[in-house]
Amino acid sequence: MKCVDDFRLRLGKQELVPIMIGGMGVDISTSALALEAARLGGVGHISDAMVPTVTDRRFNTKYVKDKLKQYKFNVENSDKSVVQFDLGLLAEATRMHVGKTMEAKRGDGLVFINCMEKLTMNAPKETLRTRMHAALDAGIDGITLAAGLHLGSFALMEDHPRFRDAKLGIIVSSLRALQLFLKKSARSNRLPDYVVVEGPLAGGHLGFGMDWAQYDLAAIVVEIRDWLRAEQLDIPLIPAGGVFTGSDATQFLEMGAGAVQVATRFTVARECGLPEKVQQEYFKANEDDIEVNQLSPTGYPMRMIKHCPAIGDGIRPNCEAYGYLLDAKGGCSYIEAYNREVAAHPGERRIKVWDKTCLCTQMRNFDCWTCGHNAYRLKDTTVRREDGGYQLLSAEHVFHDYQYSKDHKIALPELESIVLA
Repeated sequence: MKCVDDFRLRLGKQELVPIMIGGMGVDISTSALALEAARLGGVGHISDAMVPTVTDRRFNTKYVKDKLKQYKFNVENSDKSVVQFDLGLLAEATRMHVGKTMEAKRGDGLVFINCMEKLTMNAPKETLRTRMHAALDAGIDGITLAAGLHLGSFALMEDHPRFRDAKLGIIVSSLRALQLFLKKSARSNRLPDYVVVEGPLAGGHLGFGMDWAQYDLAAIVVEIRDWLRAEQLDIPLIPAGGVFTGSDATQFLEMGAGAVQVATRFTVARECGLPEKVQQEYFKANEDDIEVNQLSPTGYPMRMIKHCPAIGDGIRPNCEAYGYLLDAKGGCSYIEAYNREVAAHPGERRIKVWDKTCLCTQMRNFDCWTCGHNAYRLKDTTVRREDGGYQLLSAEHVFHDYQYSKDHKIALPELESIVLA
């Protein structure tokens, strides 16, 4: 019987442990988590979601404070078209976040950055180009194109000197999406180095409609695998979404996958950016606590724990400070929903908005608890402490459990003694 360690992911001349940790946004996939994956010989992701905000937290910069100061005059205005990101400062923040991470890298693995097309930032093409170029400038090993079709993203990078040097991949949820990407990117004369195939059980934003339950990751992987073989395209496939045990991963590797992408089990690692009080909510969640809803202003369905504080919270839009989801005209569906509720409840100090959420503020505050379908199983991956809480895990422990486990077994950590306050 094989385990994950019997396989290797080949990217160019490099051979890696075929485990990729997904890029969970707004510093949930921290540099520390990505660096552990790289140290252990796999691939880790940082995220470029709200990088100025993340940089403020990590390095005590003042990007958000200064942006709010610049646009404070517009806070009460429902028209947010005036709120723009300074591209020079955006590049500076990205280079700092990526550069500091790459300076700390050890081991034979790689660190990639997850780059969301739906992070439109009131100037979709310009900000996307800036973010990708700055990451390449700062030495990132690779870029994973996420949350969108990215039909023009290769064209935005092809003038960068590292365009053919860095590893570039795309996340898709269907063969059709991959075909569209390859067709539009053909003029760059460069194929993606890998394709992440994200299924319906993934966490956060999904590449499916509300009929997501009708789809199956293995079936999608087989369809794409067979098409690539027929087209004689040698591109590693990396299934993602619902890969909860090492045996789950091994099954995909035996099908011909190059690696697997995993994330949910790392949400309860010490290196993860979630506060421990939130991680304990992930441990406590039951299957019926997890839902797929349409609260995200991006238009994509999103999976989360349904009692998280973000749901129903009618916080005033913080676009002047954040504004990462503003479209090219300065619009956002949360702003529309918020203004509708304000108009419907005149004079009320605190309103409820149930159909959308202010994703920027809620993610920044770790109040939007996105998760994979199998998050309810996290309690089975650790031990219960004397105080009733669940013991956090090390990223190394989770990584090695994926790498070496068999028979769908999960290795539990040794119970650590704690000092009760």
